[in-house]
Amino acid sequence: CTVIFTRMMAKDLHKPISILFCNLAFSDLFTSFSGFWISMLFITNPDITIFGSKDMLAPYAFYTMSILSTIYNLVSISIERYLAVAESMRTRFRVARNHSIATVLINWILAFFLGFLPLMGWNCLRMEKNLSVLYSPFCVDYLIFISIPNIVVAFIIPLFTYLRIIIILRKRKLRMKACGQATGTYKSAEIQVAGTSIFIWLLALISYAPFFAGVIFDATNHQCPIDLYPGVYIFRNCTAMLITINCLGNPIIYTLKAKTLGAKLKALKCLSPSRVPACAI
Repeated sequence: CTVIFTRMMAKDLHKPISILFCNLAFSDLFTSFSGFWISMLFITNPDITIFGSKDMLAPYAFYTMSILSTIYNLVSISIERYLAVAESMRTRFRVARNHSIATVLINWILAFFLGFLPLMGWNCLRMEKNLSVLYSPFCVDYLIFISIPNIVVAFIIPLFTYLRIIIILRKRKLRMKACGQATGTYKSAEIQVAGTSIFIWLLALISYAPFFAGVIFDATNHQCPIDLYPGVYIFRNCTAMLITINCLGNPIIYTLKAKTLGAKLKALKCLSPSRVPACAI
């Protein structure tokens, strides 16, 4: 909520990256509320969260939709940052406000469609086989269908884009160094981007890898749910906590570090006319 209100009060809300930041904060907020809804159901009636019930379809569907929206927003931000750096010396393409708005709409439409498939009929309420142990009444094949492609997208695309950003900054720094120009600004930017990229990738890995491991366990498990109690359900609750931690970590990484980097770049720009213009970065 703090991030959303801060971005709404800021004067640079019209910037494409600010729209993506606000949407990421809204997705994280939605994930937290959905998780709170599931927690209240667990407190009031633990059996339906263990053995499955029709009452769990809607909370799990909203939870899935919000998680998918968060993943798509993280990927969109990484692509936008890459385009901003890769195209900074060119004028043929710029990420505009309309591009960000269209990206936000596409992200939510895709997350809504995939997340609400169980409410549209893809569930295992009336069949005993293929039933998920951890997330009943979801079907195991549905969990595999949404988890494997999205986990790959969440890990591979940001890793590629942020590595490309670091490589581009390093090449430009070496090019300027060969011309005898100052490279302090590029070195600072390279360190900032590398540190932030590592935090982003590790946070996503820590947050979503256990959930993916739980889906794999679900697909290969043949034991009765009662025999797995309580250890496997404690693990499921821990995966939900890690996803919530991701919602808490995103504002810190994407907002606080971005503001710090922006302040440093502005200070570097005002130091001396012989320095590299900050807009080049």
